[in-house]
Amino acid sequence: MAPPARYCVPGERLCSAEEATAGSGTYTRHGFIFSSLAGCLEKRNEDSGVSTAMLPVVSVVRDAESQLLPDVGAVVTCKVCSINSRFAKVQILYVGSTPLKSTFRGTIRREDIRATEKDKVEVYKSFRPGDIVLAKVISLGDAQSNYLLSTAENELGVVVACSEAGVQMVPISWCEMQCPRTHTKDFRKVARVQPQFLQT
Repeated sequence: MAPPARYCVPGERLCSAEEATAGSGTYTRHGFIFSSLAGCLEKRNEDSGVSTAMLPVVSVVRDAESQLLPDVGAVVTCKVCSINSRFAKVQILYVGSTPLKSTFRGTIRREDIRATEKDKVEVYKSFRPGDIVLAKVISLGDAQSNYLLSTAENELGVVVACSEAGVQMVPISWCEMQCPRTHTKDFRKVARVQPQFLQT
C-alpha cells in the first residue's frame, strides 16, 4: 500500500538541500528546500547515470482537478436548494461535464430565468427544490455573494425534475413537465438539452 501523500503549503521547509535536489514547485534557501506551492510532496530518484551518488529530486505538484472553478460563460449543472419570489439558490455540481470536488453556491435571479417577458417570470413556475438545472455563469460575485447564473437561453433550464410521486418527470413543452405515473403537470423553465450534455 502506498504511503499517505504529504501535503505542503508555500514556504514550508521540506528537507535539507544535502538530502535532496530542488525540483519543480520548490526553492532552496539557507541550505534547505522550501515549497513554493500548495500541493502534494513528491520525492523521486533521478536515474541519469552521471553520478553514483545522485540525490532524490523533491518537487511539489498541484492537484489539477481541484483547481477547476466555474468561470464566466461556463455552462454548469446545478441542483436547486431553495426558492423565493426573487431568486433560486443552487449548488453547482459540474462545470461542463467535469464534476467538482467541492460544491459552489449560485443564485439564479428572477430576471435571469428567461430572455423574454422577464417581468412576468415567477420563480416557483420555473424551478423547484431538488431540480437539476443547466445554467450559464454570468458573474463571479464576491466573498459574500454567490455565483450569479442565468437560464435565459433555450438550451438552459431544468433537465431533471421529480414529481410529488417521486417519479422523474417528462418535458412536454418549454414551460411544462408531466409525471408519467399520475399525469399531473407542473410548470418549469425546461431546457432544450444539447447532445453534448446528454450522458448515458
